[in-house]
Amino acid sequence: MATNHAMPARGPMGGHGPMGGRGPMGGRGAAGQKIDRKTWGKLLAFCRRYVPAVAIALACAAVGTILTLLGPNMLSDITDAIQNGIAPDTDKLELIVTTVSDNMQQNAQKLAEQQAAAAVAAGMDPAAAGAAGDAAAMGSMQDMASVADTPDTSAPGDATKGMEALLQMPQETRAALMTDVEVDGVTITSKDQQELLDIFANLDMNDTQATMSALDNLPKSVKSLVEPGIDMELVLGTATVLIGFYIASYVLSVLQGLIMTTVTQRISRGLRAEISAKINRLPMSYFNRVPTGDILSRITNDIDTLAQSLNQSVSTLLSAVVLFFGSLFMMIRTNGWMTLAAVGASLLGFALMMAIMGRSQKYFMRQQNALGALSGHIEESYTGHTVITAYNAEDLVGAEFDRMNAELVSAGFRAQCLSGLMMPIMTFIGNFGYVAVCVAGGALALDGQIGFGVIVAFMLYVRYFTQPLSQIAQGVQALQSAGAAGTRVFEFLDAEEMADESAKPALGDRTVRGEVEFDHVRFTYDGADKPVIKDFSAHALPGQKVAIVGPTGAGKTTMVNLLMRFFEIDGGEIRIDGVPTRDMRREDVHSLFCMVLQDTWLFEGTIRENLVYCDEGVDDEKVRRACRAVGLDHFIRSQPHGYDTVLNDQINLSQGQKQQMTIARAMIADKPMLILDEATSNVDTRTELKIQQAMDELMSGRTSFVIAHRLSTIKNADLILVMKEGDIIESGTHDELLAAGGFYADLYNSQFAE
Repeated sequence: MATNHAMPARGPMGGHGPMGGRGPMGGRGAAGQKIDRKTWGKLLAFCRRYVPAVAIALACAAVGTILTLLGPNMLSDITDAIQNGIAPDTDKLELIVTTVSDNMQQNAQKLAEQQAAAAVAAGMDPAAAGAAGDAAAMGSMQDMASVADTPDTSAPGDATKGMEALLQMPQETRAALMTDVEVDGVTITSKDQQELLDIFANLDMNDTQATMSALDNLPKSVKSLVEPGIDMELVLGTATVLIGFYIASYVLSVLQGLIMTTVTQRISRGLRAEISAKINRLPMSYFNRVPTGDILSRITNDIDTLAQSLNQSVSTLLSAVVLFFGSLFMMIRTNGWMTLAAVGASLLGFALMMAIMGRSQKYFMRQQNALGALSGHIEESYTGHTVITAYNAEDLVGAEFDRMNAELVSAGFRAQCLSGLMMPIMTFIGNFGYVAVCVAGGALALDGQIGFGVIVAFMLYVRYFTQPLSQIAQGVQALQSAGAAGTRVFEFLDAEEMADESAKPALGDRTVRGEVEFDHVRFTYDGADKPVIKDFSAHALPGQKVAIVGPTGAGKTTMVNLLMRFFEIDGGEIRIDGVPTRDMRREDVHSLFCMVLQDTWLFEGTIRENLVYCDEGVDDEKVRRACRAVGLDHFIRSQPHGYDTVLNDQINLSQGQKQQMTIARAMIADKPMLILDEATSNVDTRTELKIQQAMDELMSGRTSFVIAHRLSTIKNADLILVMKEGDIIESGTHDELLAAGGFYADLYNSQFAE
């Protein structure tokens, strides 16, 4: 839609400007706040171009989370390696005892066979010799029985039990049966074996400190096998892989954050661009129904909320879900009993937290309502401070403030007290889970079912299990905010637009004379029962000055809006040079008019930029001539930078000066037709006379439509149309209407009545 050079730049969102009045609904209306189920489908359709990038971000989040989940088990391996490295190798000690025991059994068997063979060689009967050999070896075999019956070597403490069995054998038997043995490539001589047994002969095996001291005195061959030692190669290798996983997880997390931030910002940019384009395609009736502030809120707050919520929720939810189920799977895979302890402790705490959240919600709602009411009361009180003071209502207003403030304090106290319990409960959940893991893990470790590394791993898994639950809750809440914001945004984008007029022929360079005809025009605002314009007919010749007068609500500004095609008429026709406006493009209709309205608008920019507005190629002399015509040139030249002075809060312009600038803007625009809607209502009488002269010059040679309540300003109009309740009840010149003594005469004379 082409922008009028003199249009008040609140533009289509301003609630004023070309609409003048606010229609039957007064610019009010509530946008739907209910979340539309189709919102997510629309959002996904809008974001389909970013699906590959989002998929990459989600993959980064998932892989990074999985790498994080692998950490506890690797820390468990490192812990076990360190634990095994700082304690004697009982497995090797058990192997040594078992090897010595087996060797002694074999030696005893050989001894029996040798004695039987010697008896046969001495001429003894073979059966008797075998019996004698068996009897000779019987003592050794009986002594070895306890050794042979030692428990399974896989059970803890078998080395100690096997050692006790060997110590129970007679020393002479042990010496006779011992020979050198080899364990893991290390030869343990019979001497070293005997020394090993001598060390443990008088040792209390229940005295841990004495046992550890005895290990220092072991024979060199035995000590080399059982001496503590950390497998640094395993520790360093595992730690290197773990650090690599953590670095990769960090890089993936950063990459995911960059991708999602880029995507959400581009979504915001795209939505803002869509809304910006949409605004120019919406009919003016839409802005009558929806408040300006609500539209601005959709462009700013709702889009920002949508982008931030998506950025915070999408990847966070995926990471939290993967972390939750991944940690649960890893816990179950590691140890089922510890999983029950950890999950049971965490769920108990979260049940308590959800119960408190359910109770606190109503207090938060009450707090927000009380805060909104108090803010409204304060704004109202400060705005009307002069009236409050003039009527001595300070005490009454103060008492009302105290009451509302006390209500806010009461609601806020309850809400904050309950919400303040959330963090301690989260801490309690974590600590309770740690305690449960430590107790259950300690019992299982004492029973030999797990190592200490598993307890370390579960300490981390408990944190990984509890953390995602709060993240999922926050993510779902963020998605709800995104859904609400998206509903409002797409509700605006789906609003009914004006009909596409690209197929209509353009006006081009055709000369416009300025003949305007209203032919039985009828119009009713959307949603209103009563028509505003019932049957309006008028004919303005090229170059005529047409004044439209009448009481408030008669439909004067509405007629101007219909002439500009801000609204579409319900019946009849409006023709410009014989061509119906509905057959012309809207931008072509707008290009034929310049407007000066009661509500002025200036944007932050230089004075010259405000005067020429979107015109190009305007020379400085034309700008100065227009400003001299309205009496503004001297004021502008007195500014620090003249016409290049930037208008901002530091440059104070009166309403009259702002009106002068809008009139100069219309003179510079130099369009075939002119609309003046109470253009001199904000200036003093002396300035009004000067502006009136400027407007007479401005209206010279062009068709002008003037709306005025001060009838003295339109006495020289070529045609005066008197409107009442949407119809023309009188028409003629000033003198003709006064002579008729009708409604116009009553309006005019009422200005001078005492």
